[in-house]
Amino acid sequence: MKGLILTAGKGTRLRPLSYTRPKPLLPVANQPVIQYGIERLREIGIKEIGLVIQPGSKEIFEQTLGHYKDVQFEYIYQYEQKGIAHAVKQAETFIGEDPFVLLLGDNLINEPLVPLKEAAVSKGTYGTVMVTEVAKPEDYGIAETEEDRIINVEEKPSQPSSNLAIIGVYLFEPAIFKAIDAINPSARGEYEITDAIQWMIDHNYPVNYVKAERPTFDVGTMERWLEANQWVLEQDPDLRHHHKVKNSIIIPPVKIGAQCKIKNAVIGPYVSIEPGTTIKNCHIKNSIILRDSMFKNIPYEIIDSIFGEKTKFVAKDKKDRFIHGMFGDDSSFIFSNSQGNKKKK
Repeated sequence: MKGLILTAGKGTRLRPLSYTRPKPLLPVANQPVIQYGIERLREIGIKEIGLVIQPGSKEIFEQTLGHYKDVQFEYIYQYEQKGIAHAVKQAETFIGEDPFVLLLGDNLINEPLVPLKEAAVSKGTYGTVMVTEVAKPEDYGIAETEEDRIINVEEKPSQPSSNLAIIGVYLFEPAIFKAIDAINPSARGEYEITDAIQWMIDHNYPVNYVKAERPTFDVGTMERWLEANQWVLEQDPDLRHHHKVKNSIIIPPVKIGAQCKIKNAVIGPYVSIEPGTTIKNCHIKNSIILRDSMFKNIPYEIIDSIFGEKTKFVAKDKKDRFIHGMFGDDSSFIFSNSQGNKKKK
């Protein structure tokens, strides 16, 4: 059995941060989103993983995932973004005749995949789909079920037949490629994986399902990224490590990376700080700070924000204010009551 992770999306809703790295490499609790999926695949014995990527992004994936010595990664290019099914089609040669687990690289997956694998093997089906109950099914691809089988799937239906949303975790036999070859683009011009699944059902290739017990997160917007960060920080008290913290208040859950320096600050709750960051005279909560950043003497409470690598926030004094936003790599923000030194004529 092989693994396939789709990572070629453009991440337009996370710009400017997605300009400098693919969205699946953005961190949640100081770990790239894609690594959560890779760990789930490794847990069920999958050591061959195909990554569908954009041209030009191979090097950054190799750098980020280079510590996996027991996993063989195959890099597969998707030159045009034409939907999930189109991305899967690019991996047909890599998959060959093997069954495979398909994950979406920008989904944070904390759900064990053992039930998915067991359901596929025991039922003798051609596909197994992970679903979860949602409050607004009209916003998702929805599965209509009968006993242990899926009998109908529909993308964002106006009148949903169930509240079971398809969440981006699948196990397929190679028959899925036959289905992808048979479908046409949807109204939005993409080859939908839901259409391929429906083709399999209509042509007597049984598809079953398993229910997720834990939440999953599509880390596709700033709000959902922060929500995912909150959830992961809550799960493991071992994440609350503090490095070189002086005269500060840490309100858990918080994760602070190595070689960080924190002084006269209030940090938390729900803050993850990557290595090499310096924070002095600041109050930060529910935020994500990427590596090698600097925050000094900020006169505002920083909340609900994301800061790229090497961000610099520097101020002269403190007042009761707020900062909220998403700031790209190498950003600099200097707060000052003066206009700087002027040369005398």
